[in-house]
Amino acid sequence: MARKPAKPASPKALAATPKTAKPKAKATKPAKLETATSAPPVLADVRGKIDQIDRDIQSLIAERARFAHQVGKAKGKLAAAVDYYRPEREAQVLRMVVDRNEGPLSDELLVHVYREIMSACLAQQEPLKIGYLGPEGTFSQQAVLKHFGRSALGLPMASIEEVFQEVEAGNADFGVVPVENSGQGTIQITLDMFLTSNLKICGEAELRVQQYIMSRSGHLEDIERIYAHPQSFMQTSAWLRANLPNAEKIPVSSNAEGARRARNADDAAAIGGENAGHVYNLKKVVTKPIQNDADNTTRFLVIGRSLFPSSGHDRTSVLVLIHDKPGALFDVLSPFARHGISMNRIESRPSHHGKWEYGFFIDLSGHIDDAPMQAALAELEGHAAQIKVLGSYPVAVP
Repeated sequence: MARKPAKPASPKALAATPKTAKPKAKATKPAKLETATSAPPVLADVRGKIDQIDRDIQSLIAERARFAHQVGKAKGKLAAAVDYYRPEREAQVLRMVVDRNEGPLSDELLVHVYREIMSACLAQQEPLKIGYLGPEGTFSQQAVLKHFGRSALGLPMASIEEVFQEVEAGNADFGVVPVENSGQGTIQITLDMFLTSNLKICGEAELRVQQYIMSRSGHLEDIERIYAHPQSFMQTSAWLRANLPNAEKIPVSSNAEGARRARNADDAAAIGGENAGHVYNLKKVVTKPIQNDADNTTRFLVIGRSLFPSSGHDRTSVLVLIHDKPGALFDVLSPFARHGISMNRIESRPSHHGKWEYGFFIDLSGHIDDAPMQAALAELEGHAAQIKVLGSYPVAVP
């Protein structure tokens, strides 16, 4: 017999038929993140890694010092430490430090570290002797430490004139002198010294200047007289008018000298930096700096007996004495404009060669050996009574 065809399943039966289950997708676990709930690192392991890094750093510093000594040998037998010092090379090294820096430490901190390493390496030959406006504790001393490091030997002098004299005589290898302040302008005595001195500018340093009022007792109501350098009185004039209008203001040769005097009486105070307060055991009368300008900065010049090669980012300072005639200043400045040389600063001072005759101190971008600079100065010769190149030196590393 023929088999009957099967009846199609009813919709109800189809609904009752179990479906083949699809495989469930495997849940993806989130990536493990370093969070506050993660297991903290083992302190001993972290310290062990730091110790190994310190050993590596110390080994590399020692290796650098050995190579620095080899550089000294390669230069041959030289007369003194000053003959081994190359400011243009130091500037190049520090700029590379800044260019390589990707944090987390600041450029300023790394520059300071490398400056000290280079200072110590150079001192293997013999420490540099650096004259500065003393006594100990002045901003000039801080500028010496910033530019030359703590391995240099600082020689405090009684005046800016004496710094020039000691460098000229060879008793100091270099000198550091203030030249201008961002708020109060030029230190005139420094420019006047260049009118007669044959020394050259070999470098520059910029120092943030924080002025404090300090005394032996530390109490504002005790103060009847204040010692400070005249520049510091000008830089803090607003605070002094508001808080000590009746106190006697006694100018001295340096803020450190003022601090030295103020330590002897409770009714005396001094204006200066924290370093001077530490040296002469003075207390801050107020905790905050008192200068008018929060960004108060002083520029210092490094003076020596020689010119140095280009560092690649330099400044040239010249002194130009002009004839007294109409358009004389235009004749002085136009050659630099024609040769594409930027002028950073110009300052006039009496020339001391004749009544109403002036010299112009001009800071220019570039090195004296650059072709545009040479061309501009050659063109200037026909318009100036005298041209004196004061120095070509690396621009301060920020």
